[in-house]
Amino acid sequence: MANLTVNGVRIEYESAGDPKHPAIVLIMGLGMQLTGWPDSLVDALVAGGYRVVRFDNRDAGLSSRVRSRFAMGPVLAILAARLHLPLRPAYRLEDMARDTLALMDALGISRAHVAGVSMGGMIAQVLATRAPERVLSLTSIMSTTGNRRASRPRPEALRVLMKRVPASAPRADAIRQVVRVFTVIGSPGYPTPPAVLEARVSAWVNRAYDPAATGRQLVAVMAAGDRRRELRGLKVPTLVIHGADDPLIPVEAGRDTARVVPGATLKVIDGMGHDLPEALMPTIAEAIIAHCRSVEAPARA
Repeated sequence: MANLTVNGVRIEYESAGDPKHPAIVLIMGLGMQLTGWPDSLVDALVAGGYRVVRFDNRDAGLSSRVRSRFAMGPVLAILAARLHLPLRPAYRLEDMARDTLALMDALGISRAHVAGVSMGGMIAQVLATRAPERVLSLTSIMSTTGNRRASRPRPEALRVLMKRVPASAPRADAIRQVVRVFTVIGSPGYPTPPAVLEARVSAWVNRAYDPAATGRQLVAVMAAGDRRRELRGLKVPTLVIHGADDPLIPVEAGRDTARVVPGATLKVIDGMGHDLPEALMPTIAEAIIAHCRSVEAPARA
């Protein structure tokens, strides 16, 4: 892994595969780190002939923390949203999209296939609508257009997501909470064995754990608003992947995305929740590679 300072923030990243090959840029979700992208998925994309770049978003993993004394925390933001008052995030999804573009610039990537999961899918959507000339294709995974009617989580998923363990608490408490989150939002058809999940979460928490930073990302998501108007004019080839059993961002959000984006392809996976289970990595890798190659086919002909 390495890091670069781009768009005013330090971004930790990893590049795999031949730099001469077409690039796939992977954008991770809320509070998650680049290590949340399974190595098996990255390996499959590299074997498919792609350079794969994954990175820690600002306020995640080993990338910069971005604080603002005037920004709202999640609780105050929720209250403001209920009262229809303006939200004051520390930054916006547009800033995170600019981080991605700046990282691409620094790595010499003029155009890339862009895939994002959850919040990362929202960032990818913003990137595709703001800079379509830089995006060869878009893959939006378990994400949403910002249409609140289509994106309401199940109460139990929202409750567990909003519960925070202070950064000063023992690491064991943080690990238990994150395990609890993935137990609730994970894929019922492809459950991760408890010992494997605990080991994976332990590695994530030991690498970086900062609930306040995740809270700032959450407020950025809340402040993002509805992107349907911009997405209706999107001309970037788009694949939407969504779990049929997602309790956090329901499958209707994926269907809504595919309806809104012209010509989008929808792939609904039975038994998949709001995670990236190892058993589904061949399926997801195959779908992404097929989508990317379909975009590249005219150029190769």
